[in-house]
Amino acid sequence: MLRIISANLNGIRSAANKGFFPWVAKQNADFICLQELKAQAADMTLEMLNPPGLYGYFHYAEKKGYSGVGVYARTQPLQVIEGLGVPEIDSEGRYLELVYDQHSIISVYLPSGSSGEHRQTAKFAFMEHFYTHLATLVKCGRQVVLCGDWNIAHNEIDLKNWKGNMKNSGFLPEERAWLTKVFADLGWTDVYRRLHPEATGEAYTWWSNRGQAWAKNVGWRIDYQIATPEIAATAKAAAIYKDERFSDHAPLIIDYDTVL
Repeated sequence: MLRIISANLNGIRSAANKGFFPWVAKQNADFICLQELKAQAADMTLEMLNPPGLYGYFHYAEKKGYSGVGVYARTQPLQVIEGLGVPEIDSEGRYLELVYDQHSIISVYLPSGSSGEHRQTAKFAFMEHFYTHLATLVKCGRQVVLCGDWNIAHNEIDLKNWKGNMKNSGFLPEERAWLTKVFADLGWTDVYRRLHPEATGEAYTWWSNRGQAWAKNVGWRIDYQIATPEIAATAKAAAIYKDERFSDHAPLIIDYDTVL
């Protein structure tokens, strides 16, 4: 089995203080993809850099306390690719790919557009570049799993208050249509939805810190594992871990009946 976990930490130092690394030690995961490190290399402890039995790889944002992605891997990759080759995107630390002989494992963190029109514009620009990259990646000849916070809820069942959010970033018609094209036109698979096509409240991975959203389960499903069809078809189990809270997101755990 191959176990892959995706976790937006909303700050790796904060998550560490909330018990993230003792939890990691018990997961027997092959890959743990991290988003929103909110740290630079100088901020990282030895445990954060290389948890026992894992190799850590990171793409930090230039801005302190902002964005950043990483991957913990049980085996060392043949190649590590940081960024998409677009300076204004790569300065924000949003893409990290570990390349193996037959597989690529990717941690990606799409921008949020909720803080203002300028950030929504940046999000649309990212989506445009990323779509082209996804089209290339799906034809690379390797099996690929993209893990991360995509900051888009795809369908109405992917968030509690969908009617009230149709004009808000994260559930805009243009964003949802773009994600539909990723699946329908490019051929990528939403692995959680393949296993749980009708799940609603139990599928949420993020809750606002406002208005008792966590307590009332007023959530969104915006964290994904999106994969090429062959490896997606081997997925056997998917779970969202909610017994402990390391962040405003919950880790997404998927087991695949395959090996690297």
